[in-house]
Amino acid sequence: MAGGAVVAGEAMMNENPADLAPELCVLAAAVLGLVTGLFLPRARQWPVAVICSAGLLAGLAATAAAATRADLTAFASFEIDPVTHVTRAVVLGSALPVIVLAAARVRGHPRESEHYVLILFSALGTLVLGASSDLLVLVSAYLLASIPAYALAGFGKDPPGTEAALKYYLMGAFLGVLMLTGVTLLYGVGRGTSFTVLRENLGDAPAAAVAVGVVALLAGPLFKAGAVPGHFWVPDVAEGASPPVAAFVTTVPKIGAFAVLYRIGAAALPPGAAGWPALVGVVAAATMTLGNLAAFGQDNVRRLLAYSTVGQAGYLLVPVAMAGRTELARPALLYYLAAYAVTNIGAFAVVVAAGRDGLPGYTGLLRASPPLGLSLIVCLLGFVGTPPTAVFVGKVLMFGAALDGGSTWLAVVAAANTVASVFYYLRWIVPLFGRPDGNAPRPARAPTAVAAVAALASIALGVGSGIALAA
Repeated sequence: MAGGAVVAGEAMMNENPADLAPELCVLAAAVLGLVTGLFLPRARQWPVAVICSAGLLAGLAATAAAATRADLTAFASFEIDPVTHVTRAVVLGSALPVIVLAAARVRGHPRESEHYVLILFSALGTLVLGASSDLLVLVSAYLLASIPAYALAGFGKDPPGTEAALKYYLMGAFLGVLMLTGVTLLYGVGRGTSFTVLRENLGDAPAAAVAVGVVALLAGPLFKAGAVPGHFWVPDVAEGASPPVAAFVTTVPKIGAFAVLYRIGAAALPPGAAGWPALVGVVAAATMTLGNLAAFGQDNVRRLLAYSTVGQAGYLLVPVAMAGRTELARPALLYYLAAYAVTNIGAFAVVVAAGRDGLPGYTGLLRASPPLGLSLIVCLLGFVGTPPTAVFVGKVLMFGAALDGGSTWLAVVAAANTVASVFYYLRWIVPLFGRPDGNAPRPARAPTAVAAVAALASIALGVGSGIALAA
């Protein structure tokens, strides 16, 4: 009761909708885009893309303004702190190039406006997921981020997309039910759903019940993150859905998932509860190892990138495992998230621009289109963690967090996986230096520009890491 009174008091103090200005910008753009699409001819719905892009830009501006203010809790359920600021910036900054990538593909489609709106609603759910500090808000955000993504996966209504959407939905529904079971169990033993209340009460609860509740709760965020055991959908959706949708679902939902996983470890659980460092550490090791091993034999670049994202999810779980154990955990996670998003969007932009899925189709790309070839090399070397790219800085921070948090074994596993990953990225890089076959299609301009900007952003984040980390 005392915890509930405290929460109620905080809610009365911070019930200002302006605190959620970035989320409201995205919501307003999505609703306006949906309504506008109703009155536009089916063949000319491109203004909806402009409206949605404007909403994302407005959200970024609101995020920059919010980052200058002190941390606070809004409506007793949303944390407005550095984790939220970075989550907002990365989600909005990632959704914007996805709209650019999707525009050429869905231009003139009878449901063009719905495509953009679904992207915004899923991004909105991810924003809420990353800021949530209450289990009920977490569940609502999970559903909002997931359902539009299922529709996007099957948007083309072709057999591969339909199969991908069905697998995506079934796995999301199953793991969502497990997550609800965990929420129910933790509510019962923790006497509340607020992270603050849970942290106060779970220390006195039966350890076995807390452990079972935490494991079940993790099912939902791990599914959104594409981590073991919720990773099976990733290669099928990356291959079956359109490349812009693949770029979106393998980038944006992960950001909110890792943010809320960090919050659970740092703010919802008492120190040592449910064996958090060991539990998440084992999942991290399994995820990075499985993802990297599965990527070796892939000849389809979209499946290769899909397993690459699974491997990267394993690295991102390392600072999550160290939540509350070292001060390096938070900057390591946030910097790696931004670096991963830029790099993954850039790699998928190359796939969209080249229009080819097989590895042989990329032979001679560096000569045929130097900007596109160089962008791909930067992104793939970035995934490895080669300086001066952004992922290199993220990995250095990740290793530092693991060592500072006392998990040397996890740092060793991550280092071994990093070395192993070099070989399958080289399988894609080496053919780029070959001779073009003369039948290569002309790369699309807009996706090429997105890939080039992403590659430059990766290098800029790597070179300017000192400034970014000091901010």
